[in-house]
Amino acid sequence: MSLDMPKFSDLDALYDEKNAKVATEMYEDPDLFAEEMERIFKRTWVFVAHESEFPAKGSFKLSNVGLEPVIVVRDRKGKIHVMVNRCRHRAATVCEVKKGKTASFQCPYHGWGYGLDGSLRALPYPEQYGDDFDKSQHGLLKLRTESYQGMVFATFNEEIEPLTDFLGAEVCRYIDLFMKQGGGFPIKVLGEHQFSVPMNWKVQLENTTDAYHFPVVHKSFLQSLDGATNEMFDFLDKGRGWVEDLGNGHSVMMMIPELEDLEANLDDPIPARFDELAQELRDEGYPEDQVKRIVRAVGGAGFNLNLFPNVSFSLAFFRVLTPVSVEKTDIRHMALGMEGGPAAANRMRMRLHEHFQGPMGFGSPDDAEVWERVQRGTKGGESLPILVNRGLVDEEPGTAGPRGHISAETGMRAAYQMWKRMMA
Repeated sequence: MSLDMPKFSDLDALYDEKNAKVATEMYEDPDLFAEEMERIFKRTWVFVAHESEFPAKGSFKLSNVGLEPVIVVRDRKGKIHVMVNRCRHRAATVCEVKKGKTASFQCPYHGWGYGLDGSLRALPYPEQYGDDFDKSQHGLLKLRTESYQGMVFATFNEEIEPLTDFLGAEVCRYIDLFMKQGGGFPIKVLGEHQFSVPMNWKVQLENTTDAYHFPVVHKSFLQSLDGATNEMFDFLDKGRGWVEDLGNGHSVMMMIPELEDLEANLDDPIPARFDELAQELRDEGYPEDQVKRIVRAVGGAGFNLNLFPNVSFSLAFFRVLTPVSVEKTDIRHMALGMEGGPAAANRMRMRLHEHFQGPMGFGSPDDAEVWERVQRGTKGGESLPILVNRGLVDEEPGTAGPRGHISAETGMRAAYQMWKRMMA
């Protein structure tokens, strides 16, 4: 498919930017999906892993950039590489272990061996290729790779701007704030669970900065909370927060403004639900100022940050989407903790993660149900547009783009504007 001649030339019919309406075929057309994989996922920065998932030299993790399977690995000098998981000979994957440590990668089909940097090191009976066979030209295909705050991104586009320029100053500021959940310790991934949903990838892209659904879809979660915590999550009625377009398709949904900066207001009383944790930390010898910092960090940040096209920072975890087909998307929920931090704090982080994000939690199963129902619903009334126009009536200028009411669909419009720009 030529990238110079897009099949879908009438992008206004797919996303009516003025009226904020999305055509049903955006979720259903396999040809459009194929073009998205080329024009978006192969041309921009895509999140692949967090550095804590492969901390040692020789450690690796499997991931994806769109439909392309990749290996994220540290070489013997600690440098991070992202390489397509495909032997240069006959295309077999050279690694099927999701995570681990190795000295090299070897194709199981014909034994071609690759170094941690992707270079072709050896192959059986090379003489049959002739004297002019150049091993340096047959290494694993490598992607351009950059990191910010331990978040590793990769791209096939060698001409793209640096990662921090793509993210922008405001996004970097919010990432910095989010990482304060380490409570003075580095953030680490404690584990993850994965699941697939029969939906288009954009259905999930819309979700992370959608506060409008929270009291409806997550009613059971709200009913499971104590009174004080329930009141804190009553952000829709109180209207204290906002949603803001941060440029390049990124957006932030500020639900609990007092938790924007976890290192501010540390003299506030410790919430009752964390009293036992605080006492356990005191008993372990942590001074009171550190106890307050750790406890406040355990509760998570007060916002969701959505990064186009595939990763979000949601309160206290990372959510990663991987497109599989036009009507199937894989989701990874990554639980976060404190590297070298107190075990009690990390246990509490896991319990909080399980309460909402876990496979038996009160949040994610409900989200997955409505995502699937959106996809099923697109089969009815193909001519009916999908509306993302909530909050257009009172948007105001923000730091990098428009800012709307906490329930506005400003974040969705930000993503679709970037989608349209890249598809053009």
